[in-house]
Amino acid sequence: MEARSRKSYDTLSEAVNDLQKMGYNEDFLVQEDGECLFCVGQSLELSPDEFVIDEIFRFEGMTDPGDECILFAISSKDNLIKGLVINSFGAEFSFRSSKLVEELNKRK
Repeated sequence: MEARSRKSYDTLSEAVNDLQKMGYNEDFLVQEDGECLFCVGQSLELSPDEFVIDEIFRFEGMTDPGDECILFAISSKDNLIKGLVINSFGAEFSFRSSKLVEELNKRK
């Protein structure tokens, strides 16, 4: 299934709140090696082939281009969990994050 946005949001917080109402309640963090995601609430690691991207939203900073971020709403194929990955761009954008986001973007 191709990931695409059904709705548009003006702010990141608006998107997160709405997606949480739709069941995307887990927080996923990019692991140090950039090869998988860690589900904080369930202490679970998922590799990119274990989840699908349901929605993608990009937010640009109103005054500072360094405030850009991308929000992925994902769901696991095997673990029946849904959650969010928030990745910042700009000066704080790290190599480990970029590797995973590159993989996610290839699959969208």
